[in-house]
Amino acid sequence: MRAHVVDPSAFTPPYDHALCTALAAPEVGLDVELITSRFLYGTVPSPDGYEVRELFYRRAVGAPGSPARLASKLVEHVPDMLRYRKLARAADVVHFQWLAVQAVDRWLLPDRPTVLTAHDLLPREPRPGQAWAQRRLYDAVDAVVAHSAYGRELLVSELGVDPEKVRVIHHGAFRHLTLMEREVPLPAGLAGVREPVVLFFGLLRPYKGVETLLEAWRGVSVSVPGAELWIVGRPRMPLEPLRARAGASVRFIPRFVSDAELPAFFRRADLVVLPYERTERLDWSGVLATALAFGKPIVLSQVGGFGELADLGAARLVAPGDPDALGAALAGLLADPQEREGLARGALSAAQGTYSWEAAARETVTLYRDLVG
Repeated sequence: MRAHVVDPSAFTPPYDHALCTALAAPEVGLDVELITSRFLYGTVPSPDGYEVRELFYRRAVGAPGSPARLASKLVEHVPDMLRYRKLARAADVVHFQWLAVQAVDRWLLPDRPTVLTAHDLLPREPRPGQAWAQRRLYDAVDAVVAHSAYGRELLVSELGVDPEKVRVIHHGAFRHLTLMEREVPLPAGLAGVREPVVLFFGLLRPYKGVETLLEAWRGVSVSVPGAELWIVGRPRMPLEPLRARAGASVRFIPRFVSDAELPAFFRRADLVVLPYERTERLDWSGVLATALAFGKPIVLSQVGGFGELADLGAARLVAPGDPDALGAALAGLLADPQEREGLARGALSAAQGTYSWEAAARETVTLYRDLVG
C-alpha cells in the first residue's frame, strides 16, 4: 500500500517524521511519502525508510510568520493543492496532518481515500468563519483521527462529525529525540544550575497558562528555596508582562529551540509542567509526547485528553487556572523524589506501550485498510 502523509506548511515536522518512520518500518511495510514544504526554523529529522517531497510554497518569500510570507503562501496555496491532486493519483490513501485554509481546502481534496488528523479540534485563534469551515472540512474527508477519547467525543457531540468517521489513535511519544546523534549542551548560564528545575517548554501562547504558572511559582520558590523555573520557547504573546511577574528564580529562553538543543533541556528537568487553561479546542500536546519519551514526571492541567494519560499513572493532574493547586503539586513533587520516580516510570511505560509509535502505526494501517477496502 502506498500512503501519502501531507503537511503543507510543515507545522509539525517531529510528528510527520515519527509517523512516516513507523508506517515505513519493515514490520508494517507501507510505501510512504511525506509531502510538505521547507521548514524554515531549523533542520528536520532525516527520512528513515520514507521519501520526502517539498511540493508546497516553493516561491514563498518573507521571514517565517511574517505578513509577507503568509500572503505569498496564500497566493501559492490553491495552485499547489491542485498540483498535489494530480500527484495523489499515485497513492492508495492520503493522510493530511494540517489543512489551514479550510474554506478552500474542502473543495481541493484529492480523489483518493482521505484522512485528516485533528491536531486542533478547532482553530485555536480562529479568524472569522474559520471554525465553521473546519467543521465542513471534517464532513468532506473520509476519516478523522483524534488523539484521545475526549477528542473523539467532542468531534462527535459538539461538532457533529459522523461517529463512524472518527478513530482514536494516540499521539506517539517522540523517542527519536532521545536518540539524537549530536546533542547540543545547555547554554552556559544554565549548565551550572544544581538546584531542582521545573521546565515549561513550547510556544508561549495565552491558552498555555504561563500567567497561572508564574503566580503559582511565587509560593513554590518560597517552599523550595533554590528551585528554578525555566520557560523555554518562542513567544506568541507579549513577553514583557510575563517578565514583570517573574521572580529571580525564573529564567526565560524566548526563542525557537532546535531538535539538537531540546534533549539537554528535558534531560536536565526534574519536572515538566503543562499548566494549560481550559479550552475545548485542545486534544493533545507535542510537548507532552516529548516529556513522555524522556521519562519525565509531569504536572498537567485537567484539559483535553490529558486525564487519560494521568489514569495510567504517568502524570499528576491539577485543575486548570488554579495557581494554588498548581503550586502545591509542584512543591509537593519537588520535595518527594520517590513520587517523581513513580511518575517517571509511568511515563516511560506509556511511551513504550499505549503512546508508542508502534501502536499508532498498527492502528493507522488498520484505518487505511478499512478505507481502501
